[in-house]
Amino acid sequence: MKSFVIIGHKAVSAPFSLNDLPGAGRMDILCRCVNAALFLSHDLRRDVRVYLVLKGGAQPKLVRFDGSSLRYLSPDERSAASLIKKALEKNAQGFWTESTPGVSIRKGDLSNLLEELNKKITYLREDGMDIRGKKFEEPLFLLGDHEGLTDEEEKIIRGYEHEIVSVGPLSLHADHCIVLLHNEMDRAEKHI
Repeated sequence: MKSFVIIGHKAVSAPFSLNDLPGAGRMDILCRCVNAALFLSHDLRRDVRVYLVLKGGAQPKLVRFDGSSLRYLSPDERSAASLIKKALEKNAQGFWTESTPGVSIRKGDLSNLLEELNKKITYLREDGMDIRGKKFEEPLFLLGDHEGLTDEEEKIIRGYEHEIVSVGPLSLHADHCIVLLHNEMDRAEKHI
């Protein structure tokens, strides 16, 4: 299982309008990340989970997309946003509650999620070690939104086994980083 954690610093943690995804705390960025992580040309990546950390509200929430059981997702931002909105309409508890097949929600923040997953973290940052030729087994990738990560979030990461990696020397959009990560892993799996 490949896991991606994307932190949305301003992403609203309450239902929002599908007509203004940027105005919902840059929910458009998170939707692009969901699609980049899960879609193939004519299928879904069934071995992928995406965790969204929504920090733009009074109560932070976590939304999980599970590729193995996901339904009703089309390869456009609005479709992903609709599933996130439906999840946010549920009464989030301190445990995962499924809103639609393959999409679940719970109360919590980054520290709650990392404690639950309890895995080595692969944190993407421009100054990290180049991923070329690196082997990943059941990776947990962590990416920031357009704001990157805060000092407090980096401190949380340092409390776990982690490594800092980079997909290249330039700052890229999070969804582009996810595509490049998949490409590297796909090539390694096919021994190209």
